[in-house]
Amino acid sequence: MTFENDPLLPSDAPQSVESGAETTQPQFTPAQPLSIELAPAGPQLSEDIRVPWDWGDLVLFVVIYFVGLILIGLLAGAGFALFGVSPDQLRTSTSYKGLFVILTQIILSMAVMVYLVAQIRYRFGAPPWRTIGWRPIDIGSGPRPYAYLKYVVGGFLLSMVVQLASASVQTKIKLPIEDLFQDKRSAILLMLTAVTIAPIVEETIFRGYIYPVIARSFGVRTSVLVTGTLFGMLHAAQLWGGWAQIALLILVGIIFTYVRSQTHTVVASYLVHLGYNSFPLIVFLVATRGFRNLPGGP
Repeated sequence: MTFENDPLLPSDAPQSVESGAETTQPQFTPAQPLSIELAPAGPQLSEDIRVPWDWGDLVLFVVIYFVGLILIGLLAGAGFALFGVSPDQLRTSTSYKGLFVILTQIILSMAVMVYLVAQIRYRFGAPPWRTIGWRPIDIGSGPRPYAYLKYVVGGFLLSMVVQLASASVQTKIKLPIEDLFQDKRSAILLMLTAVTIAPIVEETIFRGYIYPVIARSFGVRTSVLVTGTLFGMLHAAQLWGGWAQIALLILVGIIFTYVRSQTHTVVASYLVHLGYNSFPLIVFLVATRGFRNLPGGP
């Protein structure tokens, strides 16, 4: 009996053919493995945002930051008390209050940097500075000094524009940061901190530690906006009541983060930040004749 061309069987079904007493057994072809091409899970992450920490680490960092702020404030208050400065004087004296605020912030900044470096090195086993975004700027074929200098100049020009915009908006109330300039020691310490410690610490925290986690979860554009806004809001207490100034500082934070996202390195945003903070220092030096004409000075 022959099943060839049987209309009840599919064309590719195995068939047997009888030839006299002999029967030809059906031949089965082994099934071929399925070849499935999987779509990529998502956009390829650039190296600068493939960091080992995540949202849990960011939450822990925020908790440590504010707990550290309280503890360092208490320790600093105790230190002032050893030199005869009472808590009432810290609250009412412009001189002591300004010095207390700045010294507390400096100590907290150093403690935060130690924590981040230790976490990356000992918990994640990675080189701290490169992992957190401090990579050389890709300068192409041009000279390196010029490539770096243009970011500083860019920050300097940005600061000029922001200062002019801020001056055009009349603020009717006295901003809290103005109290820090009523004392010579506080004013000098604040301006020097603004061009030495602040750019390094703030760029490490915002553009190095926070930015890549948000970018990895929600995209680079969202992270630029969110990180920049967080940067501006952190400084809101110093400018409270000057809503236009706070809005301008948020814009500045967004620009810093945009530079970081385009260059893939914290070094670029640091240089812009350094140039930005240098302009007020130069203006202050000129206006006070090199710190000689300051409130509380001789």
